[in-house]
Amino acid sequence: MDILNKVKSFREEENSLKWEGTFAEYLAIVKERPEVAQSAHSRVYNMIKSHGLTEKNGHKLYHFFGEEIFGLETSIERLVEEYFHPAAKRLDVRKRILLLMGPVSGGKSTIVTLLKRGFEKYSKTDEGAVYAIKGCPMHEDPLHLIPHELRDEFFEEYGVRIEGSLSPLNTMRLEKEYNGRLEDVMVERIFFSEDRRVGIGTYTPSDPKSQDIADLTGSIDFSTIAEFGAESDPRAYRFDGELNKANRGMMEFQEMLKLDEKFLWLLLSLTQEGNFKAGRFALISADELIVAHTNETEYASFISNKKNEALHSRIIVMPIPYNLKVSQEERIYEKMIRESDMTHIHIAPQALRAAAIFSVLTRLEPPKKQGIDLVKKMRLYDGENVEGFNQIDVEELQKEYPNEGMNGIDPRYVINRISSAIIRKEVPSINALDVLRALKDGLDQHASITQEDREKYMNYISIARREYDEIAKKEIQKAFVYSYEESAITLMDNYLDNVEAYCNKNKIRDTLTGEEMNPDEKLMRSIEEQIGISENAKKAFREEILIRLSAYARKGKRFEYNSHERLREAIQKKLFADLKDVVKITTSSKTPDESQLKKINEVVARLIDEHGYNSISANELLRYVGSLLNR
Repeated sequence: MDILNKVKSFREEENSLKWEGTFAEYLAIVKERPEVAQSAHSRVYNMIKSHGLTEKNGHKLYHFFGEEIFGLETSIERLVEEYFHPAAKRLDVRKRILLLMGPVSGGKSTIVTLLKRGFEKYSKTDEGAVYAIKGCPMHEDPLHLIPHELRDEFFEEYGVRIEGSLSPLNTMRLEKEYNGRLEDVMVERIFFSEDRRVGIGTYTPSDPKSQDIADLTGSIDFSTIAEFGAESDPRAYRFDGELNKANRGMMEFQEMLKLDEKFLWLLLSLTQEGNFKAGRFALISADELIVAHTNETEYASFISNKKNEALHSRIIVMPIPYNLKVSQEERIYEKMIRESDMTHIHIAPQALRAAAIFSVLTRLEPPKKQGIDLVKKMRLYDGENVEGFNQIDVEELQKEYPNEGMNGIDPRYVINRISSAIIRKEVPSINALDVLRALKDGLDQHASITQEDREKYMNYISIARREYDEIAKKEIQKAFVYSYEESAITLMDNYLDNVEAYCNKNKIRDTLTGEEMNPDEKLMRSIEEQIGISENAKKAFREEILIRLSAYARKGKRFEYNSHERLREAIQKKLFADLKDVVKITTSSKTPDESQLKKINEVVARLIDEHGYNSISANELLRYVGSLLNR
């Protein structure tokens, strides 16, 4: 009954949003809230903007796409700032077809789906409210009732520009139903819905021989010709094509470049002139965002066809490449798994990361920049610190290959192989090695992969395995450190005391004996060497730490374990190095003694409680790292 009560509440809430009144009453709403009369392009831009944005490293991150699209921040920013924003400002960009072009499973359809679902929700808000002439199959803008001769005066009074002419059907209704009294024409609030074909249309091309333009523009209703006397009577016409129904909102064309030529010219007329031809009528006005998507091969074929030259300048192409960030690729897999029936299967931590490393490597182009390899490039793209490189280097790498990310392994392949791993293993838990093995086995079955690519991808699986080996060792070593953060903080404080004494040329007082001693050079070097600080560079590094320490003190802030990224890394590595022998002995013992067994159980418990493993994956990780350390 609880769900039925919620359905009832939902229905009542929807009913409360409904409104209808005369055109005169609608004008009062326009006077008070001019945004109700905005264009489709303006509406989609304001919808995206209403969800908020964050600026990071000079780029805008639009929250509207945040939980669905991962790693494509640059592409999304370009889409919004170079198309939606200027189109909303009535610049000429709005007279272009928006074409999303990219590889399969790259996010094109997801972007379009987000826009459609967003439109539906936005039309139920005060800011996104849409009104139409009641009973109009095309949900026509009521302002089309204003005669062209009065529109300049209307703009001066209301601040709203009116584009488009009253449709043939509503022209007839105005005369026959309302005796020309436009102030009496009934207006209603509409709510966009793809399912109900209100303000959102979708068209998928069929066989070119069977494509019918009536699917887009509507058709004559022959059963009514006898009643109305002529095919040119708008009452004898079904305004039920996708373009009719998408009016005021958006129209999606899947695989648009497979459309017959006459369809493309129809779309160009709609985007360029804001109208299209249907039946034996004058041009019909429509206000809708035309968005299409295609792949790179189809687009290259389209461009190479001389007959399409006139269309090129009427289309704005937005490349949507694959994501190139490992952490974001993990999120894509997590999302796909959440939406599947695999949620009951335990996927060990780092398993998806191993898969993501492989996927991203297949999409990256080999760097031209000296001193950097593909793995370093991958880490830099993901925002990791790489010795000797910074954000400027990242930007230079991105400029080397403007079309980077248009090829490689797609996320669906990875999820398919994870599914295969689950079925093959027949246990409720899989780890990184299971996933990498499944990815490797699947390469032979991937029809579109050439022999050259297959060999390259096999190498990337090996790299992903090596990267995982390092991650796995760190996972175990972290779990072996009892109160890891406390140990790290103690070691850091000790190091800072010694650095401060060294830089200030002071001595350190032993807390137990009170004896004064020289700074512990051996301790400081054992930490600094972990991150490659040479003997010559140690003084500069220590002074840098002291400056950071002083800066925090001046601001009344405490210098924390995570306050200096490289020092944190050095502390971690030092702790791990000290523990390596302990881990090696404990994990490799076939008959552990009581103390070793206790330590193993503690580690397994910590992996489960603090790191997200279950008992199966924790024990598998422990055995695997033991074998790595004993090689």
